[in-house]
Amino acid sequence: MTPANQIKQFSFRGWERAEPVEIWKARKFIHAHSDDELSLTKVAKFAHISANHLSEKFKEVAGINFVDYVARIRVDNARDLLQNSNLRISEIAFAVGFQSLSQFNRVFKKLTRKSPTQLRKLRTKHFKPR
Repeated sequence: MTPANQIKQFSFRGWERAEPVEIWKARKFIHAHSDDELSLTKVAKFAHISANHLSEKFKEVAGINFVDYVARIRVDNARDLLQNSNLRISEIAFAVGFQSLSQFNRVFKKLTRKSPTQLRKLRTKHFKPR
């Protein structure tokens, strides 16, 4: 039997499963620092495990790799800013943690199937003042 402090419940796409505390700590750190420069090594150090172990366990538990997970968090944050602020797209890209505008645009379109500009236009089309 696993001690209570070793397992946390992890909900991903509606499924509940036990999550090792190191992965829970890593995910919590990623969410809190997603707008900073993040590396597997930095997150692993915070979670007190090796980068290799974090990489393997993260994929096993979350179902996606570390880089994709961070990208999804950042794109979700960017979508919120695109829909709820008047910041320029370049300002949003850097605010959510991307290191370049081209990387932001490429990853955003890959995950949402729309460019940031297209998403913003949808917002303005649906929410025009009367």
